[in-house]
Amino acid sequence: MSSDPPRLYGELAPWFHLLTAPEEYAEEAAFFLGQFTDALGEAPRTLLELGSGGGNMASHYKAHVQATLTDISPEMLALSRTINPELEHIQGDMRDLRLGRTFDAVLVHDAVCYIASLGDLTSAIETAFVHLRPGGVAVFAPDHTRENFREATDHGGHDRDGRALRYLEWTYDPDPTDTTYEVAYAYILREGGQPPRVELDIHTDGLFARADWLRLLGAAGFVVERRTLVHSDVEPDAHDVFVAIKPGV
Repeated sequence: MSSDPPRLYGELAPWFHLLTAPEEYAEEAAFFLGQFTDALGEAPRTLLELGSGGGNMASHYKAHVQATLTDISPEMLALSRTINPELEHIQGDMRDLRLGRTFDAVLVHDAVCYIASLGDLTSAIETAFVHLRPGGVAVFAPDHTRENFREATDHGGHDRDGRALRYLEWTYDPDPTDTTYEVAYAYILREGGQPPRVELDIHTDGLFARADWLRLLGAAGFVVERRTLVHSDVEPDAHDVFVAIKPGV
């Protein structure tokens, strides 16, 4: 992970739900619950999310499973508690977190994008493995693999409680020979009748080939299958999803 974390997860965290609103995650949360249920043969009873961020996904799946949320950012955990006050929140790094207990399911959503080296990805995969019961399932959902990466731009934002945010997002790869790409955000923030202000935020994300994902998951002890995200807002095969089963005893 970068030594300089994105401003969105620190000083600008109070604006996060105006960049990406919790209500937009219902369809995706249902998809991931379906992946767990399909792989387990039944609905999971307990779930650990590594890199839960502002709690957007959890705000939907929490009705169906007992969830524990973890994130490296205390600011993001504080934000998540505003919409998920009943859930357990624990600060920790997915590369070395050890809770001393196991779960039916582990979800590693787009926070895994901030894993920027194969060594750190190996560590994050091991964290998921040790927190699963035998027969449990981990789902990893990076924004991109090397094979489906495309440079792109996007924009959006929301208004809420007297504040407003609009953003321009630019995804690009300055060095296709390494294992990272960058996402630049320009945030336009407006609050309390004051003139808008502009903030720049550069995110450095990891980019790995499918073969690397499959190799590292297999080396950790998982039986893994590559699937694709099915969502009404994305093109077919645009996003890889790795469903990894910890063998039973």
